[in-house]
Amino acid sequence: MPKTKNFLSGGAISPKGIHSKTDIVELIEGAFLAYNAGRLREACQVFVQKMLRSDVTIGMSLTGALSPAGLGMAAIIPLIENGFVDWIVSTGANLYHDTHFGLGLSMHQGSHQADDVMLRDHGVVRIYDIFFDYRVLLDTDAFYRRIIAAPEFQRAMSTAEFHYLAGKYVAERERKLGLMKKSILAAAYKCGVPIYTSSPGDSSIGMNVAAKVLEGNQLQFDVNADVNETAAIVLDAKRRNGKSAVLIFGGGSPKNFLLQTEPQIQEVLGIAEKGHDYFLQFTDARPDTGGLSGATPSEAVSWGKIDPNQLPDTIVCYGDSTISMPLLTAYALAKHRPRQLKRLYDRRMQMLERLKQEYEKVQRKTKKS
Repeated sequence: MPKTKNFLSGGAISPKGIHSKTDIVELIEGAFLAYNAGRLREACQVFVQKMLRSDVTIGMSLTGALSPAGLGMAAIIPLIENGFVDWIVSTGANLYHDTHFGLGLSMHQGSHQADDVMLRDHGVVRIYDIFFDYRVLLDTDAFYRRIIAAPEFQRAMSTAEFHYLAGKYVAERERKLGLMKKSILAAAYKCGVPIYTSSPGDSSIGMNVAAKVLEGNQLQFDVNADVNETAAIVLDAKRRNGKSAVLIFGGGSPKNFLLQTEPQIQEVLGIAEKGHDYFLQFTDARPDTGGLSGATPSEAVSWGKIDPNQLPDTIVCYGDSTISMPLLTAYALAKHRPRQLKRLYDRRMQMLERLKQEYEKVQRKTKKS
């Protein structure tokens, strides 16, 4: 009998009816009780109760066409400005399409059932049910080609540095146009949140950088710097007696790049570490087909990506990021006061130096043995 009681110790499923004044917290805590709604509730609660503690450093990965859908303005910028995200790994495409908004260019609601041949004839580009004028691409390309011709771009740099410099220009364009909080890049620049792209050549930003190289431009993305800087962020969080959390929307290369920071520290550099402390992922991929990039939290333990002692604080919610991200953001803003900005971008070199010193210590010890 005692064993039966243990299994039935969870709260009874007996929600109140949803009414006209039900707010987001009441909705998620009272009605999201099972299946992936239950996982979303658990994710919201872990995010607010544990991940948003002041000693936790939160990295977020972004995959899929989230910025064209307006999620930059609706959710990502509020997360950045309220200190709920400390560093980001994103596809280049999300940042390229984000730039449209910062330049005052528009995207529109459309239909996924439209005739694409007709759209092409009329100079309209479609991202599922989002429409925009083909000239939006050309104008954004022109913006990037113009700024990367500047002297400050004529060298190799990490993608975080590139996005910081680009964010400065986008923020200035927003200011001149009288726009408010339109661009992720501009918000990250202002808040000192470093943004990395794991595949910098895989977007229109990278394509324009490549085109400028043909003209003699000296800009090069230093992917080695990206690998070491991101590992340094995680190591710094741990060495300050803090914790590291990952917040994952989608999967793909950004997810793995976010998670591989721990194998880089442990496996490659040989520095003693245990893994990330908190893991939240929102995805529609499945592990059994090999499509769940970076796999489940329990599988990630075998790689050293996740601290095995923290598995209870790892959650995968199977669903659409365009639904889960606004809900998580609204819940967090309702339940938690803003955190002080960590401004990790400003401390990149300091954190990198700590990583280098610990690696050199390991190397000296290895040579002695």
